[in-house]
Amino acid sequence: MRIQTNPDRSETKAGPALARRRMGVAERERQILDGAIAFFAERGLDGQLRDLARSIGVTHALLYHYFPTKQALVDRVYLEVFEGRWRAEWDDLLDDPKTSVEDKFTAFYADYVNNALSRDFVRILVFSGLTDHTITDRFFAMLRTRLFPRLIRETRRFRGVTSRAKPSPRELELLMGLHGGFFYITMRRWIYGQVVHSEAMPGRYDEALVRDRVHAYLASSRELFAQPDAAPRARAARR
Repeated sequence: MRIQTNPDRSETKAGPALARRRMGVAERERQILDGAIAFFAERGLDGQLRDLARSIGVTHALLYHYFPTKQALVDRVYLEVFEGRWRAEWDDLLDDPKTSVEDKFTAFYADYVNNALSRDFVRILVFSGLTDHTITDRFFAMLRTRLFPRLIRETRRFRGVTSRAKPSPRELELLMGLHGGFFYITMRRWIYGQVVHSEAMPGRYDEALVRDRVHAYLASSRELFAQPDAAPRARAARR
């Protein structure tokens, strides 16, 4: 992978590198942050900051001037790559009572899998899961607060259930099968290097394929809300 090199140096045919162009504070911070995202996505969160500084063409001291600790840099990467990509429009979509549950799940996951789950997102999340869990713990805490309750509520709405009780383990596991399945699509692409099928656009996952998964999930949810004594009554009637 070609990691961004120092934009301050420019070579000419006439001679050696010209004087460094001074960057503003925001521009320099942006350079370091973009370089860190690319670096961590390629080498993992265990990568050394000296190697990071070298890869983006800044001194180790300058990097520490902008990010005094490695954790401060990791925190900023998290905000940029994970929380920063969460769209308020998704909240509005999932809360819209006029849109069918199947349509809103399909619209959300089509956007989520194709736009939010980028190479940097997926690889950094996996690397975090294999090391200190700093990013994975924060990200899943956000999902448990902001996304999963909405999806459980809408699944119950689809089944005509008005209960606001705490989700059962079966509800959560069925939902994680849906959500994790979409994440696995991007793991195939960004971790295993496998082609992800899309008839319309090779770089995207077709909305029709998203709808297939959503439809299967909603069909499976029927068992979660069946009357507990319905099966025994049916067997008794057959006898």
